[in-house]
Amino acid sequence: MEKEKTEGRRSGEELSLARRLARYRESGACPMHMPGHKRNSPFLWMEPLAALDITEIDGFDNLHEARGILREGMERMARVWGSRRSFFLVNGSTCGILAGIASLTRPGDAILMARGCHRSVYHGVELNRLRPVYLWPGIDPETGIQESIRPEQVEQAVEAQPELRLAVLTSPTYEGILSDLPAIREILHRRGIPLLVDEAHGAHLGFSAGFPGGAVQAGADLVVQSLHKTLPSLTQTAAIHVCGDLADPEELERQLSIYETSSPSYLLMASIDSCVRLLEREGGERFAAYEERLARFGEQVRALENLQVLGYGRDSLDRHPGFWKKDPGKLVLLPRQRTQSGAWLMEQLRQRFGIELEMAQEGYALAMTSLCDTEENLNRLAEALKVLDGELEASENSVWKGTSESMRNVQAETWKHHREQEVPPLLLWSWEVLERPGKAVQRQDAVGRVMAEYLWAYPPGIPLAVPGEQVTEAMVARWRQMEQAGVALHTSSGRWKDGQLLCLADTGGKNG
Repeated sequence: MEKEKTEGRRSGEELSLARRLARYRESGACPMHMPGHKRNSPFLWMEPLAALDITEIDGFDNLHEARGILREGMERMARVWGSRRSFFLVNGSTCGILAGIASLTRPGDAILMARGCHRSVYHGVELNRLRPVYLWPGIDPETGIQESIRPEQVEQAVEAQPELRLAVLTSPTYEGILSDLPAIREILHRRGIPLLVDEAHGAHLGFSAGFPGGAVQAGADLVVQSLHKTLPSLTQTAAIHVCGDLADPEELERQLSIYETSSPSYLLMASIDSCVRLLEREGGERFAAYEERLARFGEQVRALENLQVLGYGRDSLDRHPGFWKKDPGKLVLLPRQRTQSGAWLMEQLRQRFGIELEMAQEGYALAMTSLCDTEENLNRLAEALKVLDGELEASENSVWKGTSESMRNVQAETWKHHREQEVPPLLLWSWEVLERPGKAVQRQDAVGRVMAEYLWAYPPGIPLAVPGEQVTEAMVARWRQMEQAGVALHTSSGRWKDGQLLCLADTGGKNG
C-alpha cells in the first residue's frame, strides 16, 4: 500500500480511494476477513461491486479513528467546502443530525427548532429528552409553500426563552427555500447559542454565483448535508461539517461513533471521495454549465400560461416576499388555477411522458435537478409541461377544466388552513409519551386524544403530528384533504393504512 501511495505522489496525484480499491482487487490478496462474499459473489449483479467491497484492512484506514487515506479524504472535503473540519457519513444525513444534536445538548435542554424539520430532528429531541420550542414558518399565499424562517422570529424566540441551548433549522427546505442564515447565526451567537443546519438538500450550494452560499459559508456551527441528493454520490452518502466556534469536533466524533455504523462501506466512502475530488478539480466549470442549462430551461417555460414553475418563466421571486432566497435547482411545478393536485400532475408526467418527479403535495409537484442532469432531460421536462399547459386551455371539457367541485373545495380549504396555521396543543414531551401506554383508535375518534406516534407525508418526511400533541378537528380535516389530493401519509406504527392512529390510552397530561 505504501508503495502505491508513493507512486501516486510521483505521478502528481494522490491515489483516490476508488483507485486504491481497484488496485487491491488486482493484487490477488487472500481475503480471510469480512465481508462474507469474499469478493467472489454468487450473484452476477454484485460481481463488480463485491470485487471492491472490503472492511478495515491494512492500508485502508478506519473511519472512526482515521489516520490515513480516510483522514486525508475528510481533510480534502474540509478544504473544498471551507469548513473547520468535515466527516464522511455513510448512514445518511440522519446519523449526522442525531450525532450533532447529541453533541450540542444535554438531557432536559430547551432547543429552538423549525416546525418543518425532518423527522430525524424530532427523533434527536426524543432520544436526548429535549424540550422543543417551535418556529412556525409563514405560508406563501400564492403557492402554499412554507416560507423562510425570519431573523426577527429567531430574535423574539431567544428573548422569550433565555434557557435555549441549541437552534436547529432546515435550509434549504425540500422545495429549495433558504433562510437568512448569516443574520440568524449572528442573533444566536450573541447569546452563545449554537446553530445546527439541516442542509441535506443543499450540499451543492456555494459552488458558483448562481447557487446562493449555504450554511457552511454562513458559519453555522454544524452543517449536515446529503451528498447523494444533489451531487454525484451514491445513495446514503452524506457529510457533517464543523464551521462555527460553538461546536466541539471531538465530542461530535464521539457521538458519530455511537450513531454511525462501525462497519462503514468502502464503496460508499469511495463514492464520497470521488465526489469531493470531482468538485475540487472541475466544480467551477460543471456548475457554470449547470447554470446555463437551467437558464435555457427557464426560457423554454416562459410561454406557460396555465402552469407555473416557481422562480422561472413568467414567475419571479419578487412575487414571493416570504422567500429569502431559493435554490434554482429545485423546480417547483404548480397549476395556476389549483384545480388539480400536485399528485395528479406527477402522475401525468409519469404515465404520459416517462418523467418521474421527486414528490407531490396538494398544490404542487417537485422536480429535483443536479449538475448531472443533461440538456436532453431538461428539454424533455420543458416540452412535457408545454403540452400539458396547452391542454389546460384547449377546451372546457379537458380534465383540468372539468375538475370536480369537491376538489376545488379541498384546495380552497387547504390554502385557508395554511394561512391560518393552527398550532396544535402540546400536552406532553415526545419522550414522555413513550413511557405511557398507547391505544389504537379510529382516525375519526382521535380528536381530543394525545398522539403517541408521528404522522407524516413521505417525501418530505416532515411530521404533521408529533407524539404529545393533542389531535384537533382541524388536524383530522387537513389529513383527510391531503389524502383526497393524492398525498400518501404514514405513521410510525403503520396503522394509518388500516384507518387507525396510535394515541395515549388516557387523554390527560400536561408538559412542564
